Amino acid sequence: MSLPASLYTAAQVRELDRLAIAERGMSGAKLMQAAAAAAFKLLRTRWPRARRIAVICGPGNNGGDGYMLASLAQVAGLTPTALSLGDTDKKSTDALAARKHCKAAGVSMKNFSAELLAGNDLIVDALSGIGLEREVSDEWRAAIEAVNQSGIPVLAIDIPSGLHADAGRVMGVAVKAAATLTYIGLKAGLFTGAGREHGGEIFFDDLGVSASIYTQLSAQAQRLTPDTLYSALPRRRRDLHKGDAGHVLIIGGDQGMPGAVCLAGEAAYRAGAGLVVLATHPNHAAQIGAAHPELIVHGVASPEALRLLLARTDVIAIGPGLGQGEWGHALFGAVLDTSIPMIVDADALNFLAADPLMHRDWILTPHPGEAARLLGMRTEEIQADRFVAVRELVASFGGVAVLKGSGTLIASLKLNMERRASAASRAILDDAVALCDRGNPGMASGGMGDVLTGVIAGLRAQGLPSTDAACLGVWLHAAAGDDAAASGEIGLLASDLFPFIRARLNRLVADAPS
Repeated sequence: MSLPASLYTAAQVRELDRLAIAERGMSGAKLMQAAAAAAFKLLRTRWPRARRIAVICGPGNNGGDGYMLASLAQVAGLTPTALSLGDTDKKSTDALAARKHCKAAGVSMKNFSAELLAGNDLIVDALSGIGLEREVSDEWRAAIEAVNQSGIPVLAIDIPSGLHADAGRVMGVAVKAAATLTYIGLKAGLFTGAGREHGGEIFFDDLGVSASIYTQLSAQAQRLTPDTLYSALPRRRRDLHKGDAGHVLIIGGDQGMPGAVCLAGEAAYRAGAGLVVLATHPNHAAQIGAAHPELIVHGVASPEALRLLLARTDVIAIGPGLGQGEWGHALFGAVLDTSIPMIVDADALNFLAADPLMHRDWILTPHPGEAARLLGMRTEEIQADRFVAVRELVASFGGVAVLKGSGTLIASLKLNMERRASAASRAILDDAVALCDRGNPGMASGGMGDVLTGVIAGLRAQGLPSTDAACLGVWLHAAAGDDAAASGEIGLLASDLFPFIRARLNRLVADAPS
């Protein structure tokens, strides 16, 4: 089953579970059987040669899923071992019944020991499930560490044990799975923070929950997909001229840092902007102009000179290579009283952190360290719950916030991308957070953020609302990064993305429903 767009918290999934049971009259035990059957089907498809399977079962319903899976493996002629961990007396009623069923099926039942993992072809993690709220310790920590050190591939049931289902943070230690099968609703924590490192390949099964159930609950977040982005695409008439495609002014490039504005400028063009002007330090204006003939370059020495460029500007992007000196600070101050939409990145975010203010129509694009400075927190606190952090950025500064990182998040005070593309496509809901699960580690190199700033600015200049420009820009940037990394992630440069940004955008336009 393909992955849906909606992402949920653990509490929301439990509510979906309750609603499904109430609607269909299906017992928790029947859902457990369905979950085990889905997991066993994936196991046989993903690891067809696996014969010896260690199924680690905790005391809750996640453990019950594991016991039922072990029973199915036994009936199929495989050699499963159910390894129990935790207080057997504290098992749920359904989990106890599943354990008895497993024993009756002839499955070898043992208490967990790290030595028992050796010789298995696969480990099934059915230990803690989605309810974990405290740090993993003692025997559970030792068990998870043994699993990670075993070198045996792991299939996680619903979520890797030790990973917070809502926030995607590691609760002391977490299983590193090769694949995760998650049920009923996608868990938000699998797609951001440490979740992308620990979840492996994500699979989904709704266990037969009807579509009407999902309409009764607003999701925590929405994954960005082509279906959710078609309606955000810029519309281009046949008689379009460059003035219609928007004018972008990019401010930055203090002495010794001309590269950042150049990257942002070309990225804005690749995203479809009609005209891109750079306001940069006078010392290298001529150098940039000679190397990049499409860019209009102005050497700007003062705020007064900068203000002369604002009259015909549709969008300002400020921050790439701006520096932390007097020149950059003066230019940042010069644009704060304008009503022109802005993308604020890099060094400009540090100026904002030092003198916070609200703005209705800007897009902030911090990485976790910059977000920490903006909110007066530590980077670790930002990463501990990225969903909370991105909402706090919007509450504190207004506009739209893009919290970059693994599983980039986009939030606004009212995030609502109306869908015109298809009645079947799900809308990004009011007050939800949008999440991009594209991108790769090869994009951890200098200049990638400058390219993102340029892409978003280019889209915003074409008339897209700030939220749509941010969501589409983040997805295009990440998808282009994946395309550019097809030949390998190591050595990927920010400029390598340019042809793929253009190709991805044109492909989206071509594929969009008319």
